[in-house]
Amino acid sequence: MRTPFIAGNWKMNKTISEGEQFLDSLKNLPAKEEVESAICAPFIHLPSLVEKAKVLNVGIGAENAHEDDSGAFTGEVSVAMLQDLGVDYIIIGHSERREHFNETDETVNKKTLATLKNNIVPIVCVGETDAEREEGKHIERVESQVEKALLEVSAEDAEKVVIAYEPIWAIGTGKSATSDDANEMCGAVRKKIASLYSDEVADKVRVQYGGSVKPANIKEYMEREHIDGALVGGASLEADSFLELLEGVK
Repeated sequence: MRTPFIAGNWKMNKTISEGEQFLDSLKNLPAKEEVESAICAPFIHLPSLVEKAKVLNVGIGAENAHEDDSGAFTGEVSVAMLQDLGVDYIIIGHSERREHFNETDETVNKKTLATLKNNIVPIVCVGETDAEREEGKHIERVESQVEKALLEVSAEDAEKVVIAYEPIWAIGTGKSATSDDANEMCGAVRKKIASLYSDEVADKVRVQYGGSVKPANIKEYMEREHIDGALVGGASLEADSFLELLEGVK
């Protein structure tokens, strides 16, 4: 059985004090055996959040990282630095980074390899545009992203990867893929992983859905066969809402 996994993505929100108050407000978190949870936050938050999370059943993740361990990359933070800090997860290839910061399938792959090398769990984002879905190319596009992200990743490491299927047209728009559509796409991701590795590997990989997920609809998604959790934006910014998401999984 795959443990459900809910990850909050704060994006570029919250001051340090607001982030600390959020974690201080997390009470009665479910056991990790029931629901695995994480907060992925801007770099400035990570030292204090990692420290506070030591006494909580919640992981801490970064929203991005550079694939090289060090170098002349002004303004960047490496995976190796995050590993030394004690970060548990890194979001890789979010559609906003692909769109606004020129992330490519190649850089996503490099970051995935670097993250695994440093024993951090990568949350690899994939998803299609509205136009690609209208043209019937949505499955092809997502399968291609999965294959390129996992290039040169061993079967043993592939089992650790989390794939977040986020249809680009549903991120921050208030639109949501239906549970049928989301399940179909998460199933396509799993089928692609099986073709790259094996059914056994595919059965272990957790596939999240992301795209206007909220407490009101989380249960509907989680009842579907291939959806193992969610990568959540706006609904993860308030502690009460985040806790409701976790309760909706159980």
